[in-house]
Parts: sequence; structure tokens; C-alpha cells
Amino acid sequence: MGWFGRDRDRREAREGRDDRSPPRTRAPVLVVEGLDVYYGRAHALQGVSLAIDHGVLGIVGRNGMGKTTLCNAITGLVPARGSVRLLGEEILGLAPNQITRRGIAYVPQGRRVWPSLSVDETLRLVARGKREVDRIYAMFPRLAERRGNGGAQLSGGEQQMLAIGRALLLQPRLLVMDEPTEGLAPVIVEQVAQALRDLAAEGDIAVLLIEQNLGVAMSVADRIGVMVNGRIAQEMPTATLAADRQLQERLLGVRSGSADEDDALPAPAHGEDAAAPRQVLTVRRAYADGAASFDDLAPGTVRGFNRWNAGGTAAPVADIQRAASAPASGTPPAPPRTDLSPQVFAFPVAASSQRAAYVAGTFDTKARELFFLRQCLERLGLRVVTVDLSTSGKPSPASVHPREVARHHPQGESAVFSSDRGDSIAAMALAFENFVRTRADFGGIVSAGGSGGTTLATQGMRALPIGVPKVMVSTMASGDTRPYVGPVDICMMYSVTDVQGINRISEKVLANAAHALAGMIMHPPAESAASKPALGLTMFGVTTPCVQAVTKRLGDAFDCLVFHATGVGGQSMEKLADSGLLAGVIDVSTTEIADEIAGGVLSAGATRMDVFARHAIPYVGSCGALDMVNFGAWDTVPERFKARKLYRHNPNITLMRTTADECRAIGEFIAIKLNAMRGPLRFLIPEGGVSAIDRPGQPFHDPAADRVLFDTIAQHFRPGTDRKLLRLPLHINDEAFADALVAAWREVSRVGVSERRA
Repeated sequence: MGWFGRDRDRREAREGRDDRSPPRTRAPVLVVEGLDVYYGRAHALQGVSLAIDHGVLGIVGRNGMGKTTLCNAITGLVPARGSVRLLGEEILGLAPNQITRRGIAYVPQGRRVWPSLSVDETLRLVARGKREVDRIYAMFPRLAERRGNGGAQLSGGEQQMLAIGRALLLQPRLLVMDEPTEGLAPVIVEQVAQALRDLAAEGDIAVLLIEQNLGVAMSVADRIGVMVNGRIAQEMPTATLAADRQLQERLLGVRSGSADEDDALPAPAHGEDAAAPRQVLTVRRAYADGAASFDDLAPGTVRGFNRWNAGGTAAPVADIQRAASAPASGTPPAPPRTDLSPQVFAFPVAASSQRAAYVAGTFDTKARELFFLRQCLERLGLRVVTVDLSTSGKPSPASVHPREVARHHPQGESAVFSSDRGDSIAAMALAFENFVRTRADFGGIVSAGGSGGTTLATQGMRALPIGVPKVMVSTMASGDTRPYVGPVDICMMYSVTDVQGINRISEKVLANAAHALAGMIMHPPAESAASKPALGLTMFGVTTPCVQAVTKRLGDAFDCLVFHATGVGGQSMEKLADSGLLAGVIDVSTTEIADEIAGGVLSAGATRMDVFARHAIPYVGSCGALDMVNFGAWDTVPERFKARKLYRHNPNITLMRTTADECRAIGEFIAIKLNAMRGPLRFLIPEGGVSAIDRPGQPFHDPAADRVLFDTIAQHFRPGTDRKLLRLPLHINDEAFADALVAAWREVSRVGVSERRA
């Protein structure tokens, strides 16, 4: 591949431009000194200094340490202070296109190929002649096979080959590559690594390589620099880092699942002693293979601590200083760094650089609005990932192509791109729901759209854990938002005008949405290390005295989270339980089941209580408000129920008394769910009445119907050692019944703790 350098030298000689490229003996290819970058008040790069004379310098480090910002600063894409010299010439402050003309080519993270141009069009746009394009095809034969395909139709590996080829056609002095192997299959990773080794062997192009895959970095680079909190904390020969596993652990924040097992060793970089011992740890970016936790990983797998699974942003200063000064096994210690003082780490990298803001939507119709959101977020210093959810099949300008999302549908792409628009939207929504579960860097998500776009985006939002910021700008936000919000914490903003173009109204609304998301991402609430375990409780207006009494008794030991049993309330509680965020549940008010059985408006669905069959969570339940079915205002009650016993709770709520037959069906439903539960449980039946209006003299007092409910549950319930049914001659709002619930909870929570310890 030396033809790149020879052609460049001949061209520069013809143009009389030897002054811009002095001999290498006069100046290194790249010298960076005291480079600082700020995102607002966040000090992202802090006095970075490095030099590349020839070959490959690899920069590694955990996520959010400033590696991409370093690339962007060198290539002129972000404002910076300090000095960046290319072959002795100061280039800091030049426009990106001027820096490119002087000899720096950039292969950015995510490839960023032009989606609407074919492979051949992309290369010919950059090349000075057909011969140069043919050389790229010879270098990457796969591109020759795909020369007529658009950039959006290429696989990730093919896009990376195209991005590298595009950069090489600029005939640069320095090639800057940011995460070139991210997301690629192992065979493609090796092809990219081999291309880099060939470039280094030719000696015509120096390479600054940002790489998360430590094995690749050490197989290619001559020297390795480790970035921590916006600084290069240590730079060393590759052999020094490769030979010392403990040094890798201390500097990069990884630990091996099994220290006794040897990792596969990469080939030595050129110029290294092939006999030198090498131990390489590979950082896992995410559990894409479905492993749910570190304990699920195979022995020998490296366990990485980064922005996705560690609470902090960086290793402590003392750890970094010890790592920088500790000698590697069998090698002399590296020279001490005199600039590693606590002040270096006084301005940690902002949370905005650690987690990505996702902008999702239908880019075929809403590209202008969605890119406006991206622009607002990037101005605030956030890393942004755009995701296209369109189903039209048009070329996509987003970071994540619709076909990449569609591949997450259980039946694949073909299920998404069909002739029926409604079916396509439903299928893409399901694919997006599965897609978001595979992304480990979600800092938050924002979208904008009409009814179709809102349906698509919010289905994915609902799959995210509670606490992950979610903002939806929608034309549907002023109506019934329950189908979109569901049981999670989605912030719905009314768009006022249609989401169509940027005008004085939409600009303000979209900017507010972006700023709201940025604030939530950049300033997450701090969690106390001594926080109490969370306990979920369900309450309805007619069971309020009971729940208040229980929370008063348990509030000192537990963080009592009370959910209003309005359908979505029960769903929200069970979503938290499903996420492992609840230590247990006291399900006082199971009234949503009555709405499910009898056709009320506050049903939580047929899956109510199923979460406790999936997880062995301590459970205490009761029959709160099972005497009633809920409807809206009086005139909304279905005609078939007009002859039933109805009670006007308030102008907007009408209650209907459950019959004996409905109580029997409710009892059978509850018994089936209880019998399927895996954890310790107690179910308490208040035989004196199940709500404030189910007692003597109240409108829903019906002992016969209640007795059918209680007897049905008792008849079908299967007791066990840690599974008990208690029938108490108490009303649900009696103080004594609250005492019984608390005592039952203390029994099951002790059982749950002992089981978890065992």
C-alpha cells in the first residue's frame, strides 16, 4: 500500500508544496501539547500531550474518558486550546477541511458513510482518478463486489472498509481512526487489524488508533497510551502493557473472571520481540449474547467496569498514580509522570460524555425536526445516536439504519418492511423494543412525531428501565396518553403545532425537550449508599387507611413505594419488581383484577401478578377493593350494567358492585396466580369487608358475595411451608388488620433473606 505515500509525494513535488511536508527528521508527524477541550463547564480534555513520529500509537481507556473528543479536537471538529502540529505546522484553529488538505484523514466512530451514495460513487467523489479507486478495490475485494450498493445497504464491516478506503484516498500523512472494530464480527475485526498492520509496515502513513479492543490495539500499535478522565495517564511500549496483566487491570479497570486461564494472545506488533510473554485482557462492551450478569459469563471472561455497570466515572486518582508507577512484570518501571497531580482530576469528565442521548423517529418524514433535536443535544456536549424507525425503505441519514433496527424483530427484516403500513409500524415498534434492550449506553431518549411516530418510539421507551430519561414530543400528548406512556416514566410534551418543519413554535418546543433530556442525563439524582430497601404497596381510595397504617409501621426500615391501583399503577409496580428494584410487595389492593374480570376501565391486564411467578419476591396480598368495578362518569357506564348496583364516587368515577359470580371468577383468578408464585407468600382475607364502602350500612356491603370470593380463593389455594392463607375476622381498614399485614411481611421477608443467603 506504499502507493498512497508515493503518489502523495509525487503530487506534492509537482505542486511545489515541499514546505508543508518537511522531512521526518525535522519534525514528528503529529505533536499535541497541552490540549484542552470544554463542553460547557465540563473539562473533557485536560492538558493532553502526545507525539507520533511514525507507526501506530494506540489510545485505550474506559468509555467516557475523552478518546473521541481527542480525535475531534485534532481534526478540528470541536473547539480546543493548546497546540496541534502536523509535520511542524500548527493546525489548531483551522477548519476541518483545511486540516484534511494538510494531510490528516479521519475514520470516525460509527463509520459515517454517505447512505445515499453507492460504494463506487463514494470512492470516486474522493479519488483523483480511476486507478486509485481500483487500488481500494484490490485492498478490499468485498467492496468491489458491492460497488453498486448504497452506503445504507452495507453491513457494518463493509461500511468500515469503505470508510477506511475513503480516508486512504486522501493520501494522508496521518490517519486518525476512532474505534474501527466496534460492532464488527471477529473475522472482519481481523481484516481491519491486518489492514492497519500493513499500513504500519509500509511506513508511509502514521496512525493514531483509538480502540476499545485491547487485543487489536496491542497487535497493531507500537506504543499504547491510556486515557483516564481526559488525560493520558500513562504511555508505554506495547510490550510493557501486553506482558503485565495486573497493569492492564489497574490502568483499564478490568478484572479477569479466572486468573488461571490464559487469554488468546494477539500477534506481536511489528518491531516487537515475538518471544516476549503477552497477556491480554479484552474489554466486553455489552452483554449482547444475552448474559444477564457477570455471574453468567464463562470463566476467563474479562469483567469490565465502565459507565454502564459502575456507579462512578473513573478510577480514583491514587489508583491511577499507583498504576502509572508500578513496574511491569519482567520490565523496568516506566519513567514517573511529574504531571499526575490531584488537580489533574479536579474536573471529572461530565456525565454527558459517558452516556449517549438517543434521538429516535421516522427520518423519512421527520428528519429536519429530529436533526434539530440532535443539534441541540450536541451543543450541550452530549454524545448523540440517531435511530431511524421509518418503514418506507428510503435511504436513511441516521446513525442506525432502519434495517439494523428491523433485524431485531423475531421474524427478521421481512416482517417489518411489508406492503401494509399498519403492520409495518407494529412490526417496527416490536423490533425497536427489542433493539433498545441490546444497547448498553442508553443515557436517555427523545423523539418527536404524530400518532404513528409516537406509537413507534414509545413502545421502545416502555422497554427501558424506570429512571432512564424518556421524552416524547407528540401531537397526541394532549389526549389520552395511557396507550403511549403505560407503566413507565415517559415525559409526554404536546407539540402545539404539527411536527412538520421548524417554526417559531416548534423550535421552542423541541429545544425545551432537548434541554429537558440533557438535564436529566447530565444531572442524575445521587443514590445514597445507605438507602433503604424498596417495598411496593398497592392502594385505592377505599383502602387508604390500611395502607397508611402499614407504611407508618414499616417506613423506618423500608422505602415504601405506594402505587395507586388504577391499572397502570399495578403495572408500574410489577415493572419495578420485574427489574429487581423491589425487595418485596404488600399487594393490599388487588382491585384491578375485578376490572379485568368484569370489564371495568382500570384493569392492569390478564398478566397481573405474573411477575411473582417469574421472580421469587416475598409477597403479601389481600382482597382490597375487590367489591367494585370502575367506570368513568355516570353516563359512560355500559348499558348492560345500568340495572346493577352503582355508586357515584365522584362526578368522574362510577363504581359497580361485583356479583357473586364475578367474585367466584375473581377468586379463581387470584388462586391460580398465587399457586404459580415462586417466593414466600402470605395472603390475608379480611372477612369483615374489603373496602371502606363494604361494611354494614355502606352501599357495597354484601356478605354473601364476599363469602363466595373468600371461599373460592381458599378452595383453590395450595398451601405450603412458606405459602399460607389467613382468614381474619377483621375489616381491611382496621388497625389490627394492618398489624397482621406487617407481621406477615416480616415473616416472608425473613424467609426471602435466608433463601437469598443460602
